[in-house]
Amino acid sequence: GVEEALLNGVIHGSPVIDMKIQIMDGSYHEVDSNELAFKMAAIFAVKDAMQKAGPILLEPIMLVECSTPDEFQGDILGDINRRRGKIMNVDSKSLTSIVKAEVPLAEMFGYVNTIRSLSRGRAAYSMEPSHFEQVPSSVLAQVTQQKKG
Repeated sequence: GVEEALLNGVIHGSPVIDMKIQIMDGSYHEVDSNELAFKMAAIFAVKDAMQKAGPILLEPIMLVECSTPDEFQGDILGDINRRRGKIMNVDSKSLTSIVKAEVPLAEMFGYVNTIRSLSRGRAAYSMEPSHFEQVPSSVLAQVTQQKKG
C-alpha cells in the first residue's frame, strides 16, 4: 500500500520522490485484518502524511545554448524570458551571439519552429538536462487546473 500511494502524489498525481516512511506500530485482528485492509490503511496514512508535509512539484530545467547572428540576439533573449528562462551568459564572437540559459522543459516544446521564425532560419540551439526546480505557484495553479480538466 505504501508503494502504491507513492506512485500518485497529492499535488498532480506524479510519482513521489525523496520521501522516507517509517511504520512504527501496528495491530492485527483475526477477523477484520486482511491484506486489503492493511493496504488501504497504508494508502490513506501516506496520503494524509503527504498533505500535512507540504509537498512541492518539481520540474526539469534544461541548459539551453543558442547560436544566433547578433541581429537576432534581442529577439532570442526576449523569447527565452517569455519561456520563464534565466539567461546565464551571452557571449558575442564575430557577429554571432552564444546565449546560454536555463529554461523549464515544459516551455521548450515547439522551440525549434520559434527560433527558426525569429532568426529567419539562421539560429540553432541545443539543450541538455540540468536540474530540477520547484514549479512556481502561478504555474502550479494552471497545471493543477488542466489536470482536473
